[in-house]
Amino acid sequence: MPLAVATIAHLTLVLPRQWAPSAGAAAGLPASRRAGAAPVCVFSGIVEEIGEVRRLEQRDDLPLWDGGVGEGVELEVGASTVLEGAYLGCSIAVNGVCLTVTKFDADSFCVGLAPETLRRTNLQARRPRAAAPGAALNLERALAADGRNSGHLVQGHVDDVGTIEAMVPDGEALTVRVRPPKSLLPYIVPKGFICVDGTSLTVCEVNQAEGWFDFMLVSFTQAHITLPRKAVGDAVNLEVDVTAKYVERSVGGLAQRVAELEAEVAQLKAAQ
Repeated sequence: MPLAVATIAHLTLVLPRQWAPSAGAAAGLPASRRAGAAPVCVFSGIVEEIGEVRRLEQRDDLPLWDGGVGEGVELEVGASTVLEGAYLGCSIAVNGVCLTVTKFDADSFCVGLAPETLRRTNLQARRPRAAAPGAALNLERALAADGRNSGHLVQGHVDDVGTIEAMVPDGEALTVRVRPPKSLLPYIVPKGFICVDGTSLTVCEVNQAEGWFDFMLVSFTQAHITLPRKAVGDAVNLEVDVTAKYVERSVGGLAQRVAELEAEVAQLKAAQ
C-alpha cells in the first residue's frame, strides 16, 4: 500500500497514503512539518534486499525546483522488494545513505547524489567496486511507525568511509576488521552499535592504538548483505551511533560551563 508521512512535533509517522491531517491540524504545524515537507526518516540497519547499480552518471538535464535544468549526479538502482509501496519523494537507504527517490518503475529507481554524498560515501565513480554497473548495494526502506526495529536507530547520514583491513572466517562466522577515520574512533565502543554499508552491527573489539575495530557476521547475515562480497582494501560507509554524538555534545557543554564557573569563582576570590 502506498504510504504517506505525517510529522507531529518530533515524531515521524509513516501511514497509509489515504491518511492526511485536516486543514485545521495542518495549519497548526510549522511550515517545515506541513504536507510536502521532507520527512525525517529513520532506518533499522536490517537490509531488506540486495540491489545493483544500473548506472551512475553525471547529467546536465536534471530538473530544478524552478522548472529549469541543471547538472548533477544520478544513480539508478535495480531493485524489487524496496519498490513495494514506493512513491516519488520516499526515502530508501542505499548502502546506508538516505536518498530520495526521484523516479521509479517496476524494477528500478533513481536518486540524485548531492556533492556531500559524493564526498563522504562510497557511492562515487572513484570507488568503482562500490558504484560500477552491476555492483551490489544494500537497500532498506524507511521504518514504518508500527514496524519492528531489529537493529538500531540508523539515520542514513553517513559520517565517512572506512577501509576493510581483514576478513577472517571463524567457523560459520566471518570476522571483519575495518579502519575508520581517526575522528570516528571515539564514538565506536565494544558491544556498541555501528552501521556499515547500511547494516546494523555489533562491535566486537576496538583497538584505539592501532586505529581499527572489528565485528562478526553470522552465516544468515552473510547471505543477506553485500559485505562478504567485498575484499580487503574496499571502502565501506560508516555511521556511528548518533547517541554517542549527543552524549559528547551534552557532556562537552556541561564541562565548558563548569570551567566558566570555576573561572568566575577564582576571579571573585582574587577580588576579595
